[in-house]
Formats: sequence, C-alpha cells, structure tokens
Amino acid sequence: MTSATRAREPAVPAAAAEAGARPDPATDAGPYDSTDAGRTPARTGDGRTAPDPGDPDPGAGTDRPVRLWLCADGDLPPQTAGALAERWLDRREKQTAREFVSERDRRRYLLAHTLVRRVLARETGLTEPELVIRRSPRGRPFLRCPAGGPPGGGDRLDFNLSHSGGYSLLGVARRRRIGVDLELLERLDRVGRPPDAITGTFAPEERAWIARARTDPLRGRRVLRLWTLKEAYAKARGLGLGLPFDSFAFTLAAGRGVLAFRLPEDDPTGRWSFLELEPVPGVLVAVAVQADEGPPPPLQLHRGFPRAGRGEPDTVTLPEPLGRPGA
Repeated sequence: MTSATRAREPAVPAAAAEAGARPDPATDAGPYDSTDAGRTPARTGDGRTAPDPGDPDPGAGTDRPVRLWLCADGDLPPQTAGALAERWLDRREKQTAREFVSERDRRRYLLAHTLVRRVLARETGLTEPELVIRRSPRGRPFLRCPAGGPPGGGDRLDFNLSHSGGYSLLGVARRRRIGVDLELLERLDRVGRPPDAITGTFAPEERAWIARARTDPLRGRRVLRLWTLKEAYAKARGLGLGLPFDSFAFTLAAGRGVLAFRLPEDDPTGRWSFLELEPVPGVLVAVAVQADEGPPPPLQLHRGFPRAGRGEPDTVTLPEPLGRPGA
C-alpha cells in the first residue's frame, strides 16, 4: 500500500488501472504521554533518547523481536501530532504535509510520520530530529545512520510504513528486510465486489482461488488477503510498482496463514516468513520478513502511539520461512 496522494482521497482506483499502473485498493522511544506535547521522552545524560528498557542489548543480533506498531488516528490528538511534527519532522516532510489538499489526509500523514520518528528514536537512541530519513530511487525510505552507528545500535535497522483508513502500521526489524501492509475490508464493501482492476493483476492460480469463493464477502476477503501479502513482499523487496504481481503467487489456508509461496525469478534472498493478522475486526495486516539461517524471530505487536503506561505487546513467533529450499 502506498501513501495517500496529496490531491485526492485514498480509494479503490479505476483510473490507475486504465492508465496501466498497478491499482491500489486503499492508497499508501522511552515513555511519552500523547496528551501532553510538552512532556519530554526519556533521555540519556547527553540528551539522546534512552533505549527501550525492555531491550537488554540494543546491539543484539537477528534474534531480536520484529516489532509492529498499530496506531489509530484517535491515538494521538491532532494538536499533539501537529506540535510533535513541527519539532521532529525535517523540511521535506513538512513540505509534503503542506501539499495535502485534504486536511484529514494531512493529519494522517503527520501522525504516521511522527510515529516513525518516535519508534526509530526508541530503537536507535537518537533524538527524533536527529534521524535522517532518505528514500531509494524507487521511493523506499531508509535510515541514514551517523558515522560509527547510532548510540543505541540499529545501524542495520529496516522499517516499513503502511496506512489505510484510520490506521497507521509501522514494522521495524534488524539485519533483515521487512515489509508491511494494512487494508480495511470496508473499502471493498463500498464497491460491492472485488474490482477486476485488482484481481486482474494476480497470478492465474490466485484468480482461480478467488473465483471459487461462494459469496462476495468471502471473495473480497480473499482478494485483500492476497493483496496485502503481495504489497508487503513487494515493499520488503524495495521494488514497489516495479514488481509485477503475477510474477509470484501465494497459496493460502482457508482461514489465515500462508501454505506456499512461488518466488519471482529475480528474488536474491529466496526465503521469507509471512504473517497474516487481523488486530481489529475488518483490518487485515500482512507482514513479510526476510529469513536467515536461524529460527524465525518473535514478533511483537504494539498498539497505540508509544507513550508511558502502554500495555504489553502481543507476542507471536513468525512462521517458518517459505520460498527456495536451501536458500
């Protein structure tokens, strides 16, 4: 999923399909009290963000948890998000926010990008304004670390952002690629059936699986399950629209879970863990995490904007990797 455009409401697009582009069914810390923009996050003696107290070794290896942060629009008041954005975002991000036509989309952008900086500050020990976020030629954001690495570790930190409707989702992993996607079932409910512009981009075996669904609601759920997984994988690869959706395919369980994954020919990694979640009824989440030779790491799902007194995260273990045997 890509970010909302700055000139229109995110929606199930028809124009994108007519133009030949891949359609998008939606479009794109220490303690902190979200009700008080003047309160300062926990810092070390030199003013940097204190590492998360739950992390005994910020520089630990690939067995560190993969983290997801799910934040609803209402988790951070607009005034607070605006105040934090003014302090934390860089010039380019502020300019992007000013270009939104819709005030709602502008507020969502500010919330999502303050979430990114708050979480990355927790992971690296840098202050939020110190974080330098750049984009690859294909538009994938990445963190440019200072010489010698950040004080809290994270020199090989990967992150990915998705937002749809009233939710933002951020995935963070160390020493492995991660891609996330979030979609709302109600988006398809509005049009009554899965748009052919979406299903037409899938692999033949996936289209056949969708067609076997007996009802429109089940058909729509199957479409979005596949879409979110494909988006998460394409975003983890950093290819975005450059990866044809019919060049790889998923075989899914009836309820939830990936049974098999047919790789595209150009995948240099070869093995990925895929996780499906529905953290809120009707909100479908997919996660793609690059696998290595060790066992899959645990995954923690945090809910809400990082702040003091937040609840403990939900923890699951990522499924066994799929893809090329022996890769």
